[in-house]
Amino acid sequence: MSNEFNGDQAIQSASLNGRQPEMTYAGVLSFLRRKYSKDISGADVVVSGVPYDGSVSHRSGCRMGPQAIRAASVQLAELKAFPFGFDPFENLSVIDFGDCFLTPQNQASVPETIQNHARSIISQDAKMLTFGGDHFVTYPLLKAHAEKYGPVALIQFDAHSDTWDAVPEHLDHGTMFTRGVAEGVIDANHSIQVGIRTHNDQTMGFEILTSPWVHRNGVDKTIERILERASDQPAYISFDIDCLDPAFAPGTGTPVVGGLASWQALEILRGLGSLNLIGLDVVEVSPAYDHSEITAIAAATIAHDWLCLLAQKSV
Repeated sequence: MSNEFNGDQAIQSASLNGRQPEMTYAGVLSFLRRKYSKDISGADVVVSGVPYDGSVSHRSGCRMGPQAIRAASVQLAELKAFPFGFDPFENLSVIDFGDCFLTPQNQASVPETIQNHARSIISQDAKMLTFGGDHFVTYPLLKAHAEKYGPVALIQFDAHSDTWDAVPEHLDHGTMFTRGVAEGVIDANHSIQVGIRTHNDQTMGFEILTSPWVHRNGVDKTIERILERASDQPAYISFDIDCLDPAFAPGTGTPVVGGLASWQALEILRGLGSLNLIGLDVVEVSPAYDHSEITAIAAATIAHDWLCLLAQKSV
């Protein structure tokens, strides 16, 4: 039986827009079945993985996160987006660039490699959607974004503040935002942390909405506080999947009980469409500790819904 199109749109699609029928359980696994390409011209958003986990403090394995998120995205590529009710790729051109090529054995080279990778993409006026890797990867990503946009308003979804004291020669996933504020990469006065449930005396000037605060005050109040804090500044969202309670995201390296439910996180994210959104990363997905892909599916949905927010702006 002959068909004009017979699957594998990730490598066969002639356009960066639209979608073709695909078997959800088969075919080349790009994120949301978007076309694999190193040609950024014409792309509004570039999806990229950063498979690095050399900075973890507990369980490793999130170097496998980008591939797991891609695999978990297949059902989201089938139907019109919920609750938006449209196909985001009618108005938004998105490619999957593949992964940032790293030499993990030479850890000193990693930050500059990631920053150069991001710089080469956003310098061509495309936004980045990035999958980690551990949370350290956000630091060089933010440095590249600040080169283009100036100091960014960071909206951080996380169980941990990641503002502990930094040791200059160390690569770790707990001090990136200390460094970012100190170096003028992050505008702390417009930045906010959501879902925090570990104590740290050092806040670096961030507004903090702890997980219990979100539970007590609700989704609408949380959205209101984020919008007020970020204002019209260039807003970069960094979503550490351990922001979610381990019941909803067991597949991560440093799980902490009492976190957000997946529905809470999605509802909050869906309320941020009026912000000046410049980039998103989803990090710390460690598939070896996952069950039935629920962590990877949550991560894929977060990324999918951020794309929908961008597509909404272009309707």
